[in-house]
Amino acid sequence: MMRCKVLPRFLLVVCMAALAGSAFAQDVVHAVAGAVGKVDRAGKTIAIKTADGSEEVFNYTEKTAVRDSREAAHTAKMGVVDTYFAGKEGSRVIVRYTGKGAEKTATLVDDFGKEALKTGRGTVTHVDKGAHTVAVKTEDGGETTYRLGSQGVVETDHGVVRASRYVAKEGDKVIVHYTEDESGKVVRFFKKL
Repeated sequence: MMRCKVLPRFLLVVCMAALAGSAFAQDVVHAVAGAVGKVDRAGKTIAIKTADGSEEVFNYTEKTAVRDSREAAHTAKMGVVDTYFAGKEGSRVIVRYTGKGAEKTATLVDDFGKEALKTGRGTVTHVDKGAHTVAVKTEDGGETTYRLGSQGVVETDHGVVRASRYVAKEGDKVIVHYTEDESGKVVRFFKKL
């Protein structure tokens, strides 16, 4: 009888340990927004100039996807970073990537063109969870409300999450990269400073 109780518990512990180990083995996805600088076909790298003026360089592979966010279908194309961005320096993008330092590899590059992706900064003043909106008092004293849509991402301490699932906190200093449509300003990338 004792054997019947011990075996299920032992199996449960083994399964939980295996799941925990596999969770640590997965790479965390992060994101950065900026403008395309140089694409090095030979080195398979893409340089992005961020809003603060720094440059981040990402490796890309045949598995790196590119998505033209202005297209209605939002379909991603794999393995086309070098040809897609040829002649598109200055195009505003959001890069999702894994890794750290010089070993960052782009997994998805969302292209917004040169004019569509805008940037705002400030302090979160109000959060409406039901409407999926966040109000931000900007540096010039105005207040802007942004919609946290399903296509946007938020950089957290633990990687990116969908904007629609993120709950901002009043008082947070943030930078918001957004586009505008008929419903107003839509978050594409949101980061706590």
